[in-house]
Amino acid sequence: MTTAKTFIVSGMMLAAFALPGYAQTNDGGISKDMLREIKQAQQRTPADRALFNALAANNIDALAVNQANNGAIDTYFNVETPAQNITDQKQSGRCWMFSGFNVLRSAFAQRTDSLTVNLSHDYLFFYDQLEKANLFLQGVIDCADKPIDDERVRFFFKSPLNDGGTYCGVADLVSKYGLVPAEVMPETYSSDNTGRVTALMKSKLRECGLKLRDMVAQGKSRADIKAEKTKMLAVVYRMLALTMGEPPTEFTYAFKNKDGRTVTEAKTYNPVTFAAEIMGDTPVMGSFIMVMNDPRREYYKTYEVEYDRHTYDGTNWKYLNLPMEDIAGLAIASLKDGRKLYSSYDVGKFLDRKRGYCDVDNFDYGSLFGTTFGMDKAQRIMTYDSGSTHAMTLTAVDLDKNGKPVMWKVENSWGPAWGQSGCLIMTNEWFNEYMFRLVVDKKYVPAKMLKQYEQEPVMVMPEDPLFLPDE
Repeated sequence: MTTAKTFIVSGMMLAAFALPGYAQTNDGGISKDMLREIKQAQQRTPADRALFNALAANNIDALAVNQANNGAIDTYFNVETPAQNITDQKQSGRCWMFSGFNVLRSAFAQRTDSLTVNLSHDYLFFYDQLEKANLFLQGVIDCADKPIDDERVRFFFKSPLNDGGTYCGVADLVSKYGLVPAEVMPETYSSDNTGRVTALMKSKLRECGLKLRDMVAQGKSRADIKAEKTKMLAVVYRMLALTMGEPPTEFTYAFKNKDGRTVTEAKTYNPVTFAAEIMGDTPVMGSFIMVMNDPRREYYKTYEVEYDRHTYDGTNWKYLNLPMEDIAGLAIASLKDGRKLYSSYDVGKFLDRKRGYCDVDNFDYGSLFGTTFGMDKAQRIMTYDSGSTHAMTLTAVDLDKNGKPVMWKVENSWGPAWGQSGCLIMTNEWFNEYMFRLVVDKKYVPAKMLKQYEQEPVMVMPEDPLFLPDE
């Protein structure tokens, strides 16, 4: 009987400890008392039940729409650059290249006053991917003496390849490989839909990276390691050529006007001579500076991102950190002269996709959930809540009677059917909170800022939340 009683009591104790409220926790876990307090804090009013029913059956954004801010959008801009055809990056992360090309072809049209051109993203993306593969492989070699779980080694193996970038990449690639017309090397399924081929190349590169680490550990010569890396890059080149086509080395092309009529004689070009035709007397490299708004860091200082994707094959990403009012001034000066600009944003925040409209008052999430979302820009960046995610082409600004910006307009690369005929309109309040990077031709930059840009840069790490590539 005693034995039976012991088994019964033991069983009851085990059952009690199996209940969630009795789960034993270390300090910092959710205790039974804490859970009781959490539950008691719930109001459970009829309004809460109605909110649950609504939220359980609907999209949160649809319920959080601020109806008072849902009227017609003012689409008039008193400073606007000439419109050009809207592009579509499809299912790829190449917004940085699309925005960069928008700037180049707009400058070409402005310089020639009549000619238009569509540039091949597929061509330059081919070499972008090849150089990123080289960055990974060479980075693995240079860090081969570090353990596999070292932070820098993890950085390379975590993302051997990606679609993203910045305007610095456009400048590097155009300067090295030139340009070709879209008709000469058109998009393929894999350039429009990069997910599968990128995943396969990542897997192959990681395999190659492990082999290179082994070769270094075995004391192989630098010449042998370089030869092996070249073979590995040849495999990547073949994968790119099979999915995106092999880049042309020579082609014949005649320019058209905005009506689509051929207006020049056909000429034979190679990619470098064609790029020179597009760029004119001002090559892209060295003609611009990148500025950024990062309120965590000291303003009027220059910073450089270590291990940017062109560390070995080009230049690192360097920028001058400025307050938003200075960035706005640079943008306004450029737009007034008819020059479009590369710019990047945290585009998903408070974006009304249907209207193509960004405004901090578009959605009222706080009232919906009975709380507040009160972080400022610096706090959002440092906690990974916000950062630059998408590049678009700044094309217009509306100024008030005092010359202050009220609204901005960008050309996007999600196709002409999206938003405002392929464009997006943003209030100045949203612009100040969620705009991060701007590329400006040096002729619109005051001498003092140009001098600040030439300071010895402060090196920053690529893992920083603000330095993810634009996609």
